[in-house]
Amino acid sequence: MNKNTSQQLVLKEVQNSPLVVKNQKDLYLKKGDDPLSSGDTQKYFYFVISGKIKIYDIDFQTSKEQTLYMLSHGDMFDVVSLLDGKPNQYISEVLEDAHLIQVPLDDVKQMILKDEKFRQYFYHYIASQLRSMEDLAISLSFYDVYQRVVQLFTRFTQTIDGKTKLRVIDNLSHEEIASMVGSVRKVVNRTLQKLKKDGIIEVSRKNIHIKNFEKLLESLNT
Repeated sequence: MNKNTSQQLVLKEVQNSPLVVKNQKDLYLKKGDDPLSSGDTQKYFYFVISGKIKIYDIDFQTSKEQTLYMLSHGDMFDVVSLLDGKPNQYISEVLEDAHLIQVPLDDVKQMILKDEKFRQYFYHYIASQLRSMEDLAISLSFYDVYQRVVQLFTRFTQTIDGKTKLRVIDNLSHEEIASMVGSVRKVVNRTLQKLKKDGIIEVSRKNIHIKNFEKLLESLNT
């Protein structure tokens, strides 16, 4: 079972679970909204059905942003607040119109205790988020911007029936990509031009496509 199929099954189970169906609420968000305040995540947990939401932090003195998570179909938020009961200080922004399911924290905790299938998926999701944050920390500490972008593209590339596709981040602006790799647009532009020149990606109408995934993997070691 691939990741997308697993996500779809879990989301379907969440939407129909007797533990949450009574108290869950559908939220439909517009591009540009800031939907997930710290107060909300102390009371509610969110499942992303569709759309795209950026979770980031910002240094208000320098205006520099660092994207921490890019949430899309199958993602959950906020796992940390659910586990430790403390508010986060992150900022959220809807990048594409989104549909979320809002569920009270206590109901989600009951699902973790009583629903084995959801519990297994939840633990797997925590592990993937921890791995993502570890990779981000290592990338920012040890690698240049070119390597960070290559790692980012590798992480978000999905292979189905032998075909590779960049998902979630394929239509982000260069500013957004820079925010994800801890850089600035000008430097990211140079990196994308090099990847394009090397035949690894192609860019059309603000969309980025992986042209040669093997070469992308090879460039991880250059």
